Amino acid sequence: MIDNHFITTALELEGYRITRHCGVVRGIVVRSRSAIGNFAAGIQTFFGGNISLYTELCEQARQEAFDLMRQHAFEAGGNAII
Repeated sequence: MIDNHFITTALELEGYRITRHCGVVRGIVVRSRSAIGNFAAGIQTFFGGNISLYTELCEQARQEAFDLMRQHAFEAGGNAII
């Protein structure tokens, strides 16, 4: 899998030269809460503010999508994501 040190949103990776383009990589995750989780989150909405149950779910989905992107890049033959 691609090391986090070789992932950037910049146009280049300092100290390295791009020699090959492997295409666009992506990681997509769709998650849902259980009925009990949705009920608990619904209770949190009565009090306003951050709905921590959904925040946690979104963060887990974001991390999983990031990991899938790294795996997709590796499978495409890449050694960095720029």
